[in-house]
Amino acid sequence: MTKLVVLKFGDGNFNQGFAVTLQIGEEGDRPDSEITGRLSPCPEMPLYYSRWQFSYLQLGKTYRLDAEKIQVTNVSISQSCQDLAHALGARFNSWLRAEEFRLLREKWLEKLLPTDEIRVVLQTDNSQIQRLPWHLWEIFERYSKAEIAIASPTYDRILQPRTQNPKVKILAIVGNSQGIDTQADQTILQQCPNADVTFLVEPTRQELNDFLWGKNWDIIFFAGHSSSLGNDATGLIYLNKTDSLSINELRYALKQAIERGLHLAIFNSCDGLGLARELADLHIPQMVIMREPVPDQVAQEFLKYFLISFARGEPLYQAVRQGRERLQGLEDKFPCATWLPVIFQNPAQTPLTWQELVFTAQPEIPSSPPPSKLGWKSGLLSSLATTAVICTLRFLGVFQGVELLAFDQMMRSRPDEGPDPRLLIVTIDDADLVAQRRNGEILKGTSLSDKSLNALLTKLQQHQPRAIGLDIYRDFPAEQANLIGRLQKTDNLIGVCKGSDATANIKGIEPPPEIPQQRLGFSDFIHDADNVVRRHLMFMTPETASLCPAEYAFSTQLAFRYLLPLGIEPKFTPQRQLKLGKVIFPRLSSRSGAYQKIDANGGQTLLNYRASNMIAEKVTLTQFLSSPVNANAIKDRIVLIGVTARGDFPDYWATPYGKTLETQMPGVLVQAQMISQILSAVLDGRPLLTVWSPGVEIIWIWAWSLLGGILAWRWRSLPILLLVVCITSSVLYLLCLSLLIGGVWVAFVPSALALVGTVSIISIQHKTFYKSHKINN
Repeated sequence: MTKLVVLKFGDGNFNQGFAVTLQIGEEGDRPDSEITGRLSPCPEMPLYYSRWQFSYLQLGKTYRLDAEKIQVTNVSISQSCQDLAHALGARFNSWLRAEEFRLLREKWLEKLLPTDEIRVVLQTDNSQIQRLPWHLWEIFERYSKAEIAIASPTYDRILQPRTQNPKVKILAIVGNSQGIDTQADQTILQQCPNADVTFLVEPTRQELNDFLWGKNWDIIFFAGHSSSLGNDATGLIYLNKTDSLSINELRYALKQAIERGLHLAIFNSCDGLGLARELADLHIPQMVIMREPVPDQVAQEFLKYFLISFARGEPLYQAVRQGRERLQGLEDKFPCATWLPVIFQNPAQTPLTWQELVFTAQPEIPSSPPPSKLGWKSGLLSSLATTAVICTLRFLGVFQGVELLAFDQMMRSRPDEGPDPRLLIVTIDDADLVAQRRNGEILKGTSLSDKSLNALLTKLQQHQPRAIGLDIYRDFPAEQANLIGRLQKTDNLIGVCKGSDATANIKGIEPPPEIPQQRLGFSDFIHDADNVVRRHLMFMTPETASLCPAEYAFSTQLAFRYLLPLGIEPKFTPQRQLKLGKVIFPRLSSRSGAYQKIDANGGQTLLNYRASNMIAEKVTLTQFLSSPVNANAIKDRIVLIGVTARGDFPDYWATPYGKTLETQMPGVLVQAQMISQILSAVLDGRPLLTVWSPGVEIIWIWAWSLLGGILAWRWRSLPILLLVVCITSSVLYLLCLSLLIGGVWVAFVPSALALVGTVSIISIQHKTFYKSHKINN
């Protein structure tokens, strides 16, 4: 799609500088980016320009100026003109490299690719800015498909009902031709394809007025002598040897022609800025003019090159650029010929191509309506094909990464559930490590000394917690006799070890030697390819040589201990799914929802994180040991003991709530999430996360694809269709979020892609069908 870049110049002058606003966006849409900067004062710029212009006018070529101003001289100052042109271009680019203008340049380079087709509109009423050689701006060297146009700061959009011209209607006005060859212009126009050219050769004012009123014109062309007056405020065209007139003197006729469909005016004559500024007041869509006096041969060659490109389908801006750049072959005889052609644009209008001038001239409604069967059959087949492609790509795992990111976003979007009142977490942070060392306690490679652990367990047991979870590795024997006995005899204490994994060359970590096997749980987490923990490994079969003999997870063991006094014991279904009370924990398979070909060994289920800024009440080790304790905060609760320090013993994991070091979650809090999931599901009826079967998911994706086909056939206007698709996609997201809150993870990304894909296919089919239908009619 064509990019539209607008450079708006505010109040200012070369002595004070100019405020400049840069807007970048898609053609026909609101700007995506806007930034404001300044061009610094450059009082010498008009002097550079006037020196070059004076030298250019002294070249003595046959210009299409007022016939009385034509001069021929044998004095050659071509080299001087070229030198001054080089100096002007160098100073011009130096001005545009000013620091105050740098941010606009960087924004341009950031937003636009060298391959983009770009319309650049320079919006200013300063005639000196308009005359500068903007095509020499060095940034255009990166963009082969960019062309600049001049525009007035004030403009209006004119509604132009299209007429029924079977060909492009061109009114060619051949004015006073004294000293120039306008016959070549007429020959070039006669060779244009699909064109109906009407010639007016040296007409009177009345004849021109009548022709402008008489028919609907697409293009007006003028060849002959012209000039600008009064600082480019007005322009004159010379109709014949006796009559000249300004645009204002044809105001009503031209205004009528514009309202009836006039899209383009081409003034293949000298010094056309005055003509363009007057005609812009009538809000004509586009003009192509010569900004300086133009030699006769240059005018003819540009017209030929421009019309060849434009008539064969090139956009207007590209056709002007190609015609202008091909003039470089004449610059040995006519210096700066490539400086002369320029577009004058109404910013409210979008340029039409030559073919659009022809096709839009046809009746917009086909003579016979399209077959109604094409709609539903095409929509059905397109939705089925799109669904098949999307589901195949999903099966291959193409969407797994982006689906997991969408899952994370939805997890973060859920309403807050508050902390779990059944849990208390005793944390060991960096300050606790410092306090233990200050007291002369030996940590022995762990975060909790024997002395502090013994004091902690002693104080906890006084208040009768239902279970205590020690989420700290102790693969060494305790040295204090009373701690050894306490570890052995505290029946509600669960210790941790880490299982081995021969495939990943992980040996594992031994459990505390004082804690028997029935009171052990493994601490292993399963993370996805992006290192995010989204699954809960509840049980597994240890490897034969594993240092950790635990079959159940640390979190599962603590949940069992909490539920046992309530008469709830673990059972297994024939499908090896864990059952607690009436709740069955669904096991993940290698293909579950967005997951494709994952390692699903062991009892894995999706981890339904508790949507809360705080999973449970927390207290630091130092606070707990040094302060009085509220017994009700401990009695019948699960007390977790774990590390939150970021210094010596970091234990942090990426979760849907954050992947960076600053946002990762301590391992003890992840354990708390897993315990809370089990208890909340069994005791509170909180939903576990499940996925639909593959067949149901395919039907779900196809339903959204089919809806996309319906939308594409219901709304044919692209802007409206885009709005409807955006609204529908938002509804899809909210529906998927609601289902996730209810415990079902459904396919959002594949469904959205199926919706957009089918809309795109049907829209392309619709455009192609109607284009061929118009041609056939």
